[in-house]
Amino acid sequence: MRVLNIPNIITFIRILIIPVFVTALIYRKYNYALALFVVASVTDAFDGLLARLTNQQTRLGAFLDPLADKFLLVTSFILFSVYDWIPKWLTITVISRDLIVTLGWLLLYLIYHVTRIEPSLFGKAAIASQLLLIAYTLLSINRDGIPLPGDWMLWTVAALTIVSGLQYIYRGLKHAGEK
Repeated sequence: MRVLNIPNIITFIRILIIPVFVTALIYRKYNYALALFVVASVTDAFDGLLARLTNQQTRLGAFLDPLADKFLLVTSFILFSVYDWIPKWLTITVISRDLIVTLGWLLLYLIYHVTRIEPSLFGKAAIASQLLLIAYTLLSINRDGIPLPGDWMLWTVAALTIVSGLQYIYRGLKHAGEK
């Protein structure tokens, strides 16, 4: 199976969008940032679906796809908290969960040679809520009359992020205990 297939090319394009997205935010071209974020989000859904439908799933794609998501989300959360669009505590929560999950995976890999951890339902829900929060925030700064995210949205994202992090920790410890 070829590594450089259409789904992986789409993932590479999504990774290349990230610095352009950051540049748009820094130069206050928020309408461009919103458009780039929407393109990145749509291609995220499309590349995985295309890979499964055409049986073009690769190890590179399995590695790059979540990495691209993390880069986009972490970058967005950092910039949005610097601009005071979302609270810093939420950014710390999101980044801490990602670091803990990544470190846990690395330890499982180094000690037990586990190469893949299946995404959980709460993990997918956390990522989806984070993407929706970023999209909503971008929409609110582009359109008058749409307020910045309210506490209920922030706390929902935080709760899903924390619960998914705890679930991954539990699954990692259970996996290690079985080895």
